[in-house]
Amino acid sequence: MKKSIDGKALVYAGGAYNTPNGKTAHGLVRFTERYDIVGVIDAEYAGQDAGMVLDGKPCGIPIFGDFNTAMDVLGDQYRPDTLVVGLAPDGGRLPQEAKDVIAEALNKGMNVDSGLHDFLYKNEELMATAIKNNCRIRDIRRTPDRDELHFFSGKIEEVDCLKIAVLGTDSAIGKRTTAWIIVHSFREAGLKAEMIGTGQTAWMQGAKYSMVMDSCINDFVSGEIEHAVHEAWKNESPDLIVIEGQGSLMNPAYPGGFEILAAGRPDYVVLQHAPKRVEYDGFPGYKLHGLKEQVAAIETISGKKVIAITVNHEDMEKDEIIPACDNITRETGLPAFDVLEYGAYELVKLLKSYLK
Repeated sequence: MKKSIDGKALVYAGGAYNTPNGKTAHGLVRFTERYDIVGVIDAEYAGQDAGMVLDGKPCGIPIFGDFNTAMDVLGDQYRPDTLVVGLAPDGGRLPQEAKDVIAEALNKGMNVDSGLHDFLYKNEELMATAIKNNCRIRDIRRTPDRDELHFFSGKIEEVDCLKIAVLGTDSAIGKRTTAWIIVHSFREAGLKAEMIGTGQTAWMQGAKYSMVMDSCINDFVSGEIEHAVHEAWKNESPDLIVIEGQGSLMNPAYPGGFEILAAGRPDYVVLQHAPKRVEYDGFPGYKLHGLKEQVAAIETISGKKVIAITVNHEDMEKDEIIPACDNITRETGLPAFDVLEYGAYELVKLLKSYLK
């Protein structure tokens, strides 16, 4: 097993796996440097390989129907050090079933990491169990004290490497996955690239330079984005910095992206889009704004160009992907790529042409 920052982990998905509400679990199954993922808990897909369910590619991570079955099968050799809550539901609330599994994990002496807005440290019963069993609980979305936060200063102007923001036409559309694929592909090409994580899952995946945008105090969001980008540039001297987007400019509940454009000051934007998605994630009746309209909004706000569209192939057969990319190019005049299905070679080739 690989060397990881925080050891072996079991991911609780609780009926959300292979749905938009399971995107934290999905990210950890696809890639993480923070943990060595030894299993996923989700009764719907019990007995299957987590990678096969998600991407049609085996990854060797088994799915278990419940916590006790997972612990029995994993045994001492693969015993997880941490239970990670892999849910990402609307509003970030923690269901009771998840709390019950967390209590079981704590009673087994496991640490618990959660990225939801329901902070575990406020739950007296769970905290008492954690203390009794000498376990660590981490609420990833818990905002740091104000004296630890940064206010925007303008130091972003010192950053002289190429900066790309991966924004999206909606939330839960694959922005983070695409950002990681670009970073890894650049590294495989012998170049230096750094990921700026802006959500809890990127931190859980081991993003060294990150902040959790949707739980940060508003006055400090821009400063925290700027600080993360500047620290990555100062410490790593990368050829490329990729900034993970949040929500979308026009999503009614998650209108992210403004601060990333204003404070991260990307040189160019890559826009993630799901061709078959017609309504905003979680909001039936709220029609998704058109792709050309969203490109125009980004370019108007930032003064920067969208240089490529990356495709999320949800609800698509494989033989539909290339025609969908071709249709996007005809509609927008921009190249379109499905980097999850086909890799990022062509997109990286394009981005390399913009290197400073």
